[in-house]
Amino acid sequence: MSDGTDSPSELIRKAEAAGISLLALTDHDTISGWQAACAALTPGMDLVLGAEISCQTEAGISIHMLGLLFDPENEALLTELAKTRENRLTRMDRIIEKLNVAGIEISIEDVMAQLSDGATLGRPHLADALIAKGHVDSREAAFTALLHNGSKYYVSHYSPTPEAAIRLIKAAGGVAVIAHPYASQRGKIITAESFTSLVEAGLDGIEVDHRDHNESEKASLLRVAYSYDLAITGASDYHGSGKVNQLAENTTALMQWEKLESRANNRRVVRK
Repeated sequence: MSDGTDSPSELIRKAEAAGISLLALTDHDTISGWQAACAALTPGMDLVLGAEISCQTEAGISIHMLGLLFDPENEALLTELAKTRENRLTRMDRIIEKLNVAGIEISIEDVMAQLSDGATLGRPHLADALIAKGHVDSREAAFTALLHNGSKYYVSHYSPTPEAAIRLIKAAGGVAVIAHPYASQRGKIITAESFTSLVEAGLDGIEVDHRDHNESEKASLLRVAYSYDLAITGASDYHGSGKVNQLAENTTALMQWEKLESRANNRRVVRK
């Protein structure tokens, strides 16, 4: 319900076919896909509900914080997610204005036509609109040429600091895992020293196994995880046809999941 190309029910079916026994659904800044995913769930698969919260450090570095197993009725967290979503619309207007000035014909209507009902607006939808208009031939080409964080068309948007997001997740009874923290090809990344404030805020885990981490980066993150006794996770970061990532190309060891899940204030894994 954000920038993936599968519906929640399609995702469940594909995960089942891939033999996944535990699946996390983490749309960007929204929980609107939870109900449909739960309805599609079949016996034999457990579902972990969450959201990937867009954050930004004081130095302007983009961070994605996974909130898992939190109370879906927690007003403070829901309000923050809504605030982030609303800001995405004004941000999109500003990016489109920059593209238009450069002679690239695209409109907010073109972008909105790429959204499914209830989806969270983001740059991948702009990429899809650019494809539809014939400006580029793929999302990857759109981001490489026009939409990456260092592009002259890039516009930042409101987001909480990662520490604030962690505190909101924890206050809602969930667990917080930082996603792909060393994915340097996406832009500036945090340092190992940055984890001190994240851990102090309540960080529970680190996404280590991810296709955007090389072996050296994984080794560095493992050292950080061991030093702070954090759970170690792996993720496909699957977005349907929107990315080359495949379901279950990286997974989380059962022992690490149990360590992470035990830190939530209630048992919220969904199973049929």
